[in-house]
Amino acid sequence: MTDAIRQFPAVSPDAGVIRQVLADAPELMVVSFSFEEAAQDALHSHPHGQSTFVESGRFRFHLDGEELEVVPGDSFVIPSNATHGCIRLAPGRLLDCFTPRRDDFLQVRPPARARPSPSADHRAYARSGAGDRAG
Repeated sequence: MTDAIRQFPAVSPDAGVIRQVLADAPELMVVSFSFEEAAQDALHSHPHGQSTFVESGRFRFHLDGEELEVVPGDSFVIPSNATHGCIRLAPGRLLDCFTPRRDDFLQVRPPARARPSPSADHRAYARSGAGDRAG
């Protein structure tokens, strides 16, 4: 049973973001994301279903064209292939569950993500300075 408890390294996939896998199995993965000052998660999508729990901090999520502001204790589901991302309003930590697991997160050095050119919607969202309006 000791094989069931594994330690995963913390990695920084983007400036101000620390990601650490907490547990994984082929059908499920639990991941911690810590966001420091001025950190954000660019708009993206993936085939994995995702549930997010806000442990600390404040975040504004962009989810398929809508905005959602979340605080500690909030949780929500991001459907498979939904375009989403977040801006940190106050430093904090998110706990995400993915199904199936994100095999790309098991690599010590995550691969550089090739991102398509941002859409007009994403450029407007980023220019809005929403992450600077903490209050």
